[in-house]
Amino acid sequence: MLGAFISIIQRDLLLAYRRRADLMNPVLFYVIVATLFPLGVSPDAEFLGRLAPGLVWVTTLLAALISMESIFRQDFEDGSIEQLLLNPHPFSLLILGKVVAHWLITGVPMLLIVPVMAMLLHMPVQAVPVLWITILLGTPILSLIGAIGAALTAGFRGGGVLLGLLVLPLYVPVLIFASSAVSAAADGLAVSGQLAMLGSGLILALVLAPLAISASLKISMS
Repeated sequence: MLGAFISIIQRDLLLAYRRRADLMNPVLFYVIVATLFPLGVSPDAEFLGRLAPGLVWVTTLLAALISMESIFRQDFEDGSIEQLLLNPHPFSLLILGKVVAHWLITGVPMLLIVPVMAMLLHMPVQAVPVLWITILLGTPILSLIGAIGAALTAGFRGGGVLLGLLVLPLYVPVLIFASSAVSAAADGLAVSGQLAMLGSGLILALVLAPLAISASLKISMS
């Protein structure tokens, strides 16, 4: 089973490498926001520093949502999902491999660009490590939850709007706890509670989301 899980990840990473332009989308989205927001609102460092925790996380949430629509689309259209169903290994495990590959493609670039964006937005230095931890814990949750919505809308043409309606309410707790942790760190307050909630949410999503994604894909194919 471990070999099949790794093979799914390698396959999706290889397909993503062949579409290298798509890998830059989250990074470009971050750069555009970090560049245009100060120009459109205010370049004042103190003002930007207060807004930075929420702004960075809203940008992260939207970047994750933008990339979710295509996670199952191509496999659904070319019959790869049916082949995974016929595989003797657990369908939910193989689907988890696809979500992990998606996070490696989209989440890792976010981890790399977030500290740069935080500095551009004049976020307090002591909050940057906490921001990085929240991105590390929060983006896998976004991928797992978003994959449920992507699985439900895989059979619809132009299902991006429906995907957003399904997923955005479920993203709100992650946004609240993550941005609250970063804001607390910027003010010199304890952040263990918020990080514990994010960690608990990640464990819960890892356990339950693959089952929900598998059931949703089966519904979309029926």
